Amino acid sequence: MDLLTLWAAHTHVAFETYTTPRLVLDSSMPGSGKTTVLEHLSRLCLSPIQAASLSSPALLTRMLNKSMRTILIDEVDRSLDPKKPGVEDLIAVLNSGYKRGATRPVLVPGKGGEWDVSEMSTFSPVAMAGNAPNLPDDTRSRCIRVLLMPDLEGRVESSDWEEIEEEAQDLGRRLAEAAEEAREFVRTVRPELPAGCIGRIKERWNPIKRVAAAAGGHWTAIADELIKRDIAEAEMDKEDGITHLPQAVVLLKDVRDVWESGDAFTPSAALIQRLIQHNPAMWGQASSYGKELNAQRLGRMLVTAFKLHSTRQGDSKRGYFRANLENVWRRMGMAPLKVTDGTDETAKTDGHAPLNQTDGTAGTGRTDVDACQLHPVPKPSVCFTCNAAQDAA
Repeated sequence: MDLLTLWAAHTHVAFETYTTPRLVLDSSMPGSGKTTVLEHLSRLCLSPIQAASLSSPALLTRMLNKSMRTILIDEVDRSLDPKKPGVEDLIAVLNSGYKRGATRPVLVPGKGGEWDVSEMSTFSPVAMAGNAPNLPDDTRSRCIRVLLMPDLEGRVESSDWEEIEEEAQDLGRRLAEAAEEAREFVRTVRPELPAGCIGRIKERWNPIKRVAAAAGGHWTAIADELIKRDIAEAEMDKEDGITHLPQAVVLLKDVRDVWESGDAFTPSAALIQRLIQHNPAMWGQASSYGKELNAQRLGRMLVTAFKLHSTRQGDSKRGYFRANLENVWRRMGMAPLKVTDGTDETAKTDGHAPLNQTDGTAGTGRTDVDACQLHPVPKPSVCFTCNAAQDAA
């Protein structure tokens, strides 16, 4: 309720806030009140237009170019399904229009029967409702989600518009008047945001926090709590594997996970085998690519996404140096595996465990059939030297 209140208020001063977060009213089943919420927003928001479906990106753009409107779209699980032909252009308008200054080129009649190109504004607040809508990731990143549940116990007040229409319209007018008085304040205020509210998250929540600052009182604390909750939910989505990372980012993370902590250099062939064993669904024969990861595909993905080129260590086969990867891991928020320098008496400066002079195993005073002279104990999941020795035996 607090979020819906702040979002409705922000539509009246959206032009002052630079961005306008998309609102997604989501539910797992019909009858959860999504359409009812849109009906309430249509009484409270700036110049609302309810669109049961959208069919023409050009029509939508021309409408927004005349004046800013609040677009309320119902049943987006069908109308904005990415599999629906032609929906890409509609989604592109909605994606671009969340930031002030966004435009779309549209053909307009010119002199002499010719056509001219006009850059028309797409900037506008948008609220979308649907049952678990399958929105593209780039659209979701611009959205704040409100999950609605069915009222099986009959506790929700009825929205009988014959009874509450006049009161709702009056509330909408009062909200518009209050927003107009606060317009200059919203335009200039720069309230402090909670830790972690950066990038796209900041673009979503900064307008809400500025409206809360204009409202004053307990509203700033409410906005901060909403932001913190959103950040925490995003982290939990990542941990649960719900967030779909680009394939190249998954590759970089998996390379970090399979990299042996003592290795300064790893040949591409060894890295590929480790990746396939670590994540066969992504890099193995059963992957969506239809075949196992190979050196060409590995190299192409790392070069295209991160400018990481394979190289040689002396006259060895091509591979990758850890030093080149570490900077990219850090920039992508992936903490590299710890490499000790010997000061904690757990490793030498080259990252390898010392050899025990008596039994040839890592310097622990013990023998271990799983150890080899190139790796510390225990033996890594893939060790070609050990495998070769076992095959020879």
